[in-house]
Amino acid sequence: MGANDGILSTASLMLGVAAAHATHSNVMVAGVAGLVAGAMSMAAGEYVSVHSQADTEKADLELERAELKTDDEGEHKELMAIYIARGLKPALARQVAEQLMAHDALGAHARDELGVSPALRARPIQAALASAASFVAGAVLPLLVTAIAPGAVLIPLVAGTSLLFLALLGGLAARVGGAGVIVGAIRVTFWGALAMALTAGVGALFGAAATGA
Repeated sequence: MGANDGILSTASLMLGVAAAHATHSNVMVAGVAGLVAGAMSMAAGEYVSVHSQADTEKADLELERAELKTDDEGEHKELMAIYIARGLKPALARQVAEQLMAHDALGAHARDELGVSPALRARPIQAALASAASFVAGAVLPLLVTAIAPGAVLIPLVAGTSLLFLALLGGLAARVGGAGVIVGAIRVTFWGALAMALTAGVGALFGAAATGA
């Protein structure tokens, strides 16, 4: 998703600027600025979101720790009920709950009641870096095309290659997710083409207005 955003937002921005009759260097500047702004926006948004999740996890763990101190028997029953709901017989569920709580009571409740484990803990910085990196990986593609494209064919070449990149990534994402590859590719290509067309249209409109003025 981050790579798709990088391709689409950067390509659309450059197409809008190019449609306004900007110079090749101005289009490149706009693209680089869009890459940096988009990557920072993705990183900041992901950091805030995942940090909020981490704060929630921390608060839930603190509450669970307090409940273990004040109602140990009730927490045994709660864990036992979880295992019964998953298919264990009551006697075995009680035994499992007792053994797990004797080993690591908070860890058992965090994992089986709250769904929190060391492998799945929220990591804001890692999430922010991954989100920014995926955006940059996508945004670089239309930027490279723009850097080598002759001015006369910049708009159709950037639009065409960006749609191709989107189709490939959309198909790959659909394949990984077990969905239809063709449908996934068509979906992301359609919306990508619409976004680029609207942005280019706005750029052409303002470019014409500026020229007329």
